[in-house]
Amino acid sequence: MTSKTGVSQELLDRFQSQFEKSEKNILAQNVCTALPLWDVLASRACKQATQHCFNHKVEKEGTPMTDQQHSGRCWIFACLNIMRIPFMKKYKLDSFEFSQTYVYFWDKVERAHYLLNVFVTCARKGEAYDGRLVTHLLKNPSEDGGQWDMLTGLIEKYGIVPKVCFPEAWSAENSNRICRVLNNRLREGCWVLHKMVADSKSQADIDAEITKRMEEIYRIMCIVLGTPPREITFQYSPRKEKEEEGNEAGKSSCSEIGPISPRDFYHKLIKPDCFNLEDMVCLVNDPRPSSPYNRLYTVEYLGNMTGGPRVLYINQPVDVLKKLTIKSIVDCNEAVWFGTDVGKFFRSKEGCLDLNSLDFKLTLGVDTLQLNKADRLMYGESLMTHAMVFTGVNTKANGCADKWRVENSWGDKNGEKGYLMMTDDWFTEFVYEVVVNKKLIEDQSILDVLNQEPTVLPAWDPMGALAH
Repeated sequence: MTSKTGVSQELLDRFQSQFEKSEKNILAQNVCTALPLWDVLASRACKQATQHCFNHKVEKEGTPMTDQQHSGRCWIFACLNIMRIPFMKKYKLDSFEFSQTYVYFWDKVERAHYLLNVFVTCARKGEAYDGRLVTHLLKNPSEDGGQWDMLTGLIEKYGIVPKVCFPEAWSAENSNRICRVLNNRLREGCWVLHKMVADSKSQADIDAEITKRMEEIYRIMCIVLGTPPREITFQYSPRKEKEEEGNEAGKSSCSEIGPISPRDFYHKLIKPDCFNLEDMVCLVNDPRPSSPYNRLYTVEYLGNMTGGPRVLYINQPVDVLKKLTIKSIVDCNEAVWFGTDVGKFFRSKEGCLDLNSLDFKLTLGVDTLQLNKADRLMYGESLMTHAMVFTGVNTKANGCADKWRVENSWGDKNGEKGYLMMTDDWFTEFVYEVVVNKKLIEDQSILDVLNQEPTVLPAWDPMGALAH
């Protein structure tokens, strides 16, 4: 190795000299080597300005605050948190949760089946095990994350159940280990199926192998999560109205739904007048030059059910996403599922999503917002990582928002008992998709986009990122 290898000593000496000339650098070094970096970067001014007060909120937010624990099930939690609001109102419930683990169980089973069939398709197309596509699919084949349209297929097929009818399990709340086991089984399955295709095995043989693999996956999931019920009976105590309280003093009421199948529970009790998943549409903000607005997009091999709904996005400017979210909350009293890059400029203790919450320039001398939203997508600096729920908004005289109220699924320890405050500027930069009812979209040209043949983005495109 020569003395010219890597950064020259001359440059390193110059860097060190420049560093030591600044007392600010020395002070920053002393503080940052002793304390958590994000605590040092936290803006005191931003902390003092953060107030969880909003002039519009949905009539009744769901309780209790949910907690996905150490799992990547946020997309499921966010969906069920929206669905429980009208259900709680209909049945006069003060506290209620749907079973996130029930939906999670069926996602793991269906996703395994979907991926095994995708592996066969890839093998027949001549995709090599070390090619970019198969490498991407095998990176984390049984990951927890998901997209909105994946929920529609699952719930339409399997329904949902109250949490008391299928409670949490350790491996649902701490999913890393079971995901490692499932990844092992799926990668082995891919290896076997690729060999079978290469050896020109019949479709019947391939189907038999997939069935064998699926029996194994189903058995594993039953062992770690419990066997999902085919029929439930839900007992609950509805909230008494004031006039009822005096007449029924000393008495408690208990009502009952069932016996009923989980599918009928959704299709008969929820879909008709509480929440219809098929009425919803996903709008994204992808400002990259390669993704024109008013176009329909999908991502290759992004799904969790063989033959299930396609994951579809209508690409719109971010102001359209904001306008429809405000309309949903203010005019229709409906919370909104959304996908975002939650790790950027986030102060968890205060529950603050604010571009001014962390001052990188003051302490480190760098501006981390030099890239715009499109550039961040293109250069791997940002993508959707998490799904949450908008339940409130603060609007100004012109009807535009200056901050948003967010229901998260990380328990009630931080923020305002688990709720976050998001500035409107933060929304602009880091919210990537919202899901709203089609009835809110008055501009027919937006809905007409659904009639287009979608542009297919490659499997590794950032818009195929899954919310965890």
